[in-house]
Amino acid sequence: MPLNIIIVGAGLIGPRHAQTVQANAATHLLALIDPSPNAAQTASTLQTAYFPSVAALLASPSTPHPDAAIVCTPNHTHIPIAEELLARGIHVLLEKPISDDPATARALLSKLTPSSPKLLIGHHRRFNPYIAATKQLLSANALGPLIALNGLWTLYKPDTYFAPPGDWRRSTATGGGVLAINLIHDIDLLHYLFGPITRVFGERTRATRPAPPHDAEEGAAVTLRFASGVVGTFLVCDATPAPWSFEAGTGENPLIPRVDGPGGEGFYRIFGERGSLSVPDMRRWSYEGRAQRSWNEELVVERVEVDTGKTPFALQLEHFVDVVGGRAEPVCSGEEGLRALVVVEAIAKALRTGQVVDIET
Repeated sequence: MPLNIIIVGAGLIGPRHAQTVQANAATHLLALIDPSPNAAQTASTLQTAYFPSVAALLASPSTPHPDAAIVCTPNHTHIPIAEELLARGIHVLLEKPISDDPATARALLSKLTPSSPKLLIGHHRRFNPYIAATKQLLSANALGPLIALNGLWTLYKPDTYFAPPGDWRRSTATGGGVLAINLIHDIDLLHYLFGPITRVFGERTRATRPAPPHDAEEGAAVTLRFASGVVGTFLVCDATPAPWSFEAGTGENPLIPRVDGPGGEGFYRIFGERGSLSVPDMRRWSYEGRAQRSWNEELVVERVEVDTGKTPFALQLEHFVDVVGGRAEPVCSGEEGLRALVVVEAIAKALRTGQVVDIET
């Protein structure tokens, strides 16, 4: 029998998850849940049932009890919705970030037991084929011992992105800001690729949007130290027209045009003793085959092929089905979701205080 899944949240990401559920033979889209006046029409377009709340769905005598839910609501609502679902015996795929507050995330995780419904945090980019290929290369020591990394997430968000019902994105008080919404994706990937981050520092970029109503940060230049000794820099900014971002580089988000070819490559650059790698163009640079490793020699460049047959959302859903079925452990657990949130909070603290912030691993 297919897994009955509900989508909670009909904003930007909810319908994409819904379409992924409909495309998977192992899952069935049971309903869309959202109190917004436009949500009923979205449900109609998706040809699925509509309810304004989880309680309304569970009170419906004609609707089967859902097996699982994908929660795609504003950041500050993640924990109460997840708690309600888990308490009802419903497995949860919770969109990132796990919460807007590490304390509430810790409270949720403290209540979970081995017999609790499964919780998977939706850092879906762990399933992106470019990240999978990068992880394979690093695991195979293709660059030698790692030294450093550089990352970029630079895009321009229009005014419509911050208009109701998305006006919660204007304020850090409701989980808005480029750190919680965007950088947290990259922090999770950096953890996945390089291990725990133990120290951060940051400088905030100049604000370009009117305040009020905007009080959330627009960008930051961040330095990072990892437990492994690797160091890195990261620039994040959502107020500049630029091609260097995960979405523009991989084409992952259909709402953001892909930038392919010269100029669009290399939102991550990874440096090792024997070589370096640019992602997502997947060029590996080294002196292999040369007389010596030396700047006097011409660099050798290889292009690593990547299988892009399935979308990250599709791969994540397949994994979620396996997790619910007891055939796999979550690739991104609640603890991993919390780890990324703690680092983002540490960066926010560094921006406020102008101090280096150490992070316990």
